[in-house]
Amino acid sequence: MAAGGQELHVAAGVMVDVSGRVLIARRGAGKHMGGAWEFPGGKIAAGETPLQGLVRELHEELGVTVLGARHLVRYSHQYSEYLVHLYVWKVLEWSGEALGLEKQPLRWVLPENLLEAGLLPADERIVNLLQQPAEVNTIKYFKRN
Repeated sequence: MAAGGQELHVAAGVMVDVSGRVLIARRGAGKHMGGAWEFPGGKIAAGETPLQGLVRELHEELGVTVLGARHLVRYSHQYSEYLVHLYVWKVLEWSGEALGLEKQPLRWVLPENLLEAGLLPADERIVNLLQQPAEVNTIKYFKRN
């Protein structure tokens, strides 16, 4: 069990635009580590798979429909209050324009500038993976018809 006794299961999506920039969102002031930037996503609900959670969260938070995604990585990160289990997907295709439907600011950032953007500590591992060759972690492709 985590220090502080709480474990969270979180799905996160890496969305890359045609210019190669990655979408990040700012956490609300009232949330844990409010004001930090993160990859969009959120808590996986009871009975959901990580991919179902990602699809739901991106639709609720950004108004986009995930059409295709590839599993990137799963890992855990210990914060002082929580143990967070992250399920990260690279969103290969989506419909709709990403908007901050929960009034959260959004930014498109070049991958080489992500670490300077003020991301959550747990997200550093994702940034490192994004700098690997494209052949890394190419399994579990999902395509919605």
